[in-house]
Amino acid sequence: MPRPTVPTCPCGLPQPYENCCGRFHRALAGAPTAEALMRSRYCAFARKDAAYLLRTWHPDTRPPGVDFDPALTWTGLEVLETTDGSAFHQSGTVTFRARYKDGGRAGALHERSQFLRVAGAWVYVDGDFIE
Repeated sequence: MPRPTVPTCPCGLPQPYENCCGRFHRALAGAPTAEALMRSRYCAFARKDAAYLLRTWHPDTRPPGVDFDPALTWTGLEVLETTDGSAFHQSGTVTFRARYKDGGRAGALHERSQFLRVAGAWVYVDGDFIE
């Protein structure tokens, strides 16, 4: 009998969701790096997890809520560059391209995101769109 295939995490890493971003979403652990937080936030957008997104947003830039467009589906993530953002840093940036389909039409979001450590935990501050 063939072994069932476990889908990989939406963030693009070759691990099952439960062992990858799912552990951050369930608050079993905090993301250890800015890149891990960015990947887990992408996954939260893909899974429409507003609570996680708000919990990992810097309090100075956090919106009152997150609205999800029902016609938009996130289809892939490519991390292009990281600067700092490790366990030895207090800040970091992650440049990425997130692919999506909006009403069946393909598109991509290209952004350089800023992250800070607040009380020991990585949080998203803001991002600059790149054309």
